[in-house]
Amino acid sequence: MKVVLQRVAEAKVTVSGEVVGQIGKGLLLLVGIGHEDSERDLAWMADKVAVLRVFEDDAGKMNLSLEDVAGEILSVSQFTLFGDCRKGRRPNYMGAARPEVAEALYEQFNAMLASKNIKVETGRFGAMMDVSLVNDGPVTLILDSKAD
Repeated sequence: MKVVLQRVAEAKVTVSGEVVGQIGKGLLLLVGIGHEDSERDLAWMADKVAVLRVFEDDAGKMNLSLEDVAGEILSVSQFTLFGDCRKGRRPNYMGAARPEVAEALYEQFNAMLASKNIKVETGRFGAMMDVSLVNDGPVTLILDSKAD
């Protein structure tokens, strides 16, 4: 499982001109589910995202977590995180989970985050989405549940 995490002042997702998800201060998560991912990966990622200290304290140090600042999450599915560009000129997406599997795992991941008393908004799985954000910092991190 791969997540690109961006600390945001605000973010929203629109589909065909309709806002389907919107948050204030918090984290925008671009979420990729791989074909080898399991519930263990989801739990690891949800735990990591909830407690990762990426928000500044009064001294200006990144010492506060999403929970500490009562931040929100906008979670957007993005299979292209598994695009392999090492060969040729077109990405290979063989590492991404099949849509029917990925959607169920993506929804389970969002439920895990919500169970931590975090407000979770989402995009629309499989749709063409427009994502707008104000990156705060900027702070952008790449998380991978398979990285050692």
